Amino acid sequence: MQVESKNSTVMTLTGLLGDFRLLVILFISFRLMLLMVYQPIVTDGVERGIGAGGDRQYHYALSALTDDGFYPFRDWWSEFPPVWYFLTTTVYQLQGENINYGGWSMAIGLILLAFDTGNLILMRRIGTRLYGANTGITLAWIYAISIAPMIFLWWNFENMVAFFLLLGLYWLLAKQEDRSAVAVAIGALTKFTPALLFGAVFRFRDWKVTVRFVAIAAGLFMLVYLPLFAQNAEMTLPSLTAQFGKASYQTVWALIDGNTRTGNFGTVESHFDPTTADDLQGNPPVIPSFIRLGIATAIGLFVFLRTRRFDDRGLVAFMTITLLIFFLQAQGWSPQWLAQIVPLVLLAFPTKNGVLITVVLSMVVFTEYPVLFIRTGDTGGEIVGPMVMPFAVLVIVRTLILVGLCVALYQKLRQEPIPSLN
Repeated sequence: MQVESKNSTVMTLTGLLGDFRLLVILFISFRLMLLMVYQPIVTDGVERGIGAGGDRQYHYALSALTDDGFYPFRDWWSEFPPVWYFLTTTVYQLQGENINYGGWSMAIGLILLAFDTGNLILMRRIGTRLYGANTGITLAWIYAISIAPMIFLWWNFENMVAFFLLLGLYWLLAKQEDRSAVAVAIGALTKFTPALLFGAVFRFRDWKVTVRFVAIAAGLFMLVYLPLFAQNAEMTLPSLTAQFGKASYQTVWALIDGNTRTGNFGTVESHFDPTTADDLQGNPPVIPSFIRLGIATAIGLFVFLRTRRFDDRGLVAFMTITLLIFFLQAQGWSPQWLAQIVPLVLLAFPTKNGVLITVVLSMVVFTEYPVLFIRTGDTGGEIVGPMVMPFAVLVIVRTLILVGLCVALYQKLRQEPIPSLN
């Protein structure tokens, strides 16, 4: 059988790595085949498939409330802004009477795969704009084989958040500020972190552009929330406040407070009572939240005033340090935040050291969860006994890595600006 014609071209390393269409095909097909082999399935009430260890089953249980006519923001409260549960409940209802967890989870995974493919494309485009075509395609390859973003396709919806963050950043770099503001608004309606782009706009754009940017983003955000508050303010308010009212978890602040649990909310049934959104699942804070926020604000203002690099690379570095400072001051830590951290760190540090730091950070995070926390079934999800010490070490090491990245980013922002390649 002839498998090679005399006109065919043998693949070379340069040709392989430079072919972005091939990368997209490999990126999508690898994730699709993983989904085919490790299909989401629930056995004895526990996810045993590709989503094992994630939050997808919890999100399914909330979406299933629509079977009885109970919808988010009207009949039950959500700990997230509206985009996510509007999506999950819509997919649930569209699948009709034959709905089951496996089919729903696969449909959600395919939607998130589309967003993550967008992340791959944006990594190449932003990388090309900052460093040239060779580095752009290289960053795309590195992102494609990074484990953290792939895992969160099946665990959570952080890839969607990362997409709107990167899209807003890309359009901001391209000086399409109106489009960027729209992306920020949709991102903030998914999770709040894309709104941190406001800081970069304030620092890198003049006041007229900034006012217009904020007006568009804030206007769209309020346009969505106003009818939700008009419909049921009690069930809508927790989507803006619940995340900030949690007890500390998986941070140095949690170690100080003596909290050794994750940051999950209560049962599905508790979502019918909006007062439960304020229930403290752990010890109260030793260091008040306003002190943490005040310290972070002071550090952020220091960076803001000391920034001297106003090129595109400086803008990316500024956005990255803003995100990391926000995560460091937060009372909790979520492993899925890696889906936002990894692409920004790679874009800010497109070097071997930049790649290695994302690998080390991911290794530390996944050792903490799920490796340690998966062993807490007998203690109700609480780290106790001999596991407390390795847990504390992992939290401190992860925190030091993030602080070290902030220092490196600050140093980058203090360098003389380098003109964009475009």
